[in-house]
Amino acid sequence: MKEKRWLQLLLLLLPFFCVSQENPLERIILEDDSLRMVASNPAHQVQVMYTRIDRDSKNVPGFKTYTFGLDTNLYFYPASTVKMPAAALALEKLNDLRIRGLDRGDRMVTGAATSPQTPVEQDTSAQNGEPSIEHYIKKIFLVSDNDAYNRLYEFLGQGYLNEQLHSKGFTRTRIIHRLSVSGYDTLGNRLTNPVSLYDGDELAYFQNEVYSKWYPDWNLRNQVRGQGYTDGEGQLIEDPFDFRYKNYVSLPDLHDMLKVLLFPESVPARQHFNLTPDDYQFLYRYMRMLPRESDYPAYPDLADWDAYVKFLYYGSKKGRIEGPIRLLNKVGDAYGFLTDVAYIANPETGTEFIVAVNIHVNENEIFNDGVYEYDEIGFPFLKRLGRLIYEYDENRPRRRKADLGRFFISDN
Repeated sequence: MKEKRWLQLLLLLLPFFCVSQENPLERIILEDDSLRMVASNPAHQVQVMYTRIDRDSKNVPGFKTYTFGLDTNLYFYPASTVKMPAAALALEKLNDLRIRGLDRGDRMVTGAATSPQTPVEQDTSAQNGEPSIEHYIKKIFLVSDNDAYNRLYEFLGQGYLNEQLHSKGFTRTRIIHRLSVSGYDTLGNRLTNPVSLYDGDELAYFQNEVYSKWYPDWNLRNQVRGQGYTDGEGQLIEDPFDFRYKNYVSLPDLHDMLKVLLFPESVPARQHFNLTPDDYQFLYRYMRMLPRESDYPAYPDLADWDAYVKFLYYGSKKGRIEGPIRLLNKVGDAYGFLTDVAYIANPETGTEFIVAVNIHVNENEIFNDGVYEYDEIGFPFLKRLGRLIYEYDENRPRRRKADLGRFFISDN
């Protein structure tokens, strides 16, 4: 009888053991007490993707992706991660215009046609005092600037932005509104400001106000959720919060957007962003740059907060980042949703991998009240996860050391 019970127990544990051996991500999470405690709580809706990268004799990368808790039908709010594809598409649209002499550093003036739109003619954080696509992208990756994203959203237009992403295969994505500005309803976000691009003092391109009819009808789970929310006046409304007209990007789409930007040669041409080699180097530079390393724009208040937008591995902890490990990434945090999609690399050892993670930390289930467990649960989880994956990846067998020079060209 004892032998039979032992056999039953062994048969029960065998599938778990086999999966754990085949899936190192699962093993990393479930064998660590702190990670397992968070990941096993359904309220946190933890989703993770880890892509291992191996190089051949010509330094060409090969990829193997592992997942944990992945569910593309479960809604989560992507927050500022939508700024990454907006930045890439702004460069692509500029290139597609094929206007001789016009580049990403030229002056971009945003007008206002319909209330509550607002204009922009100057940018005092730029060296020349002028707004531009290039300067907006710098601010997006250095500090996740919301206004910078909004201006690129207006340059792109809602319909164009989504149609282009869907044409590249990112079909579980909807980016349909500006961020952190009041007064815009669904209609207001369909309408985008007039935009002018200048080559010196000469108007090189004008785009009038654009109206978009684009909207996907998806039946995602948990789009209406929670016990309540606070409105624009700070009043508590005791009804579930409606995310059906909010942005959404599935974790696989976020992961693949980053992969396409880093390794365009690894996917079919139809999935590429239309970027020049210089565009790619520009993106890599500012995706890895720390706030204190930038002169224009400058962020003196963040001189000792290198991990301000580096959640994986560093946990957004204040202080200076020491050592060679860098993240080319984009984070997002809002409504208790915390996301980071990152290429983590050490150019000295050749260690490199991609991680995309989302976690929800909103214990009181009240949205828009600013009471979320980012510091207590979210940031520590991402920091621990990033470090354990790094430890695993650096110590696993590799045939060849990767040459990561293309991502770390000197900034001088």
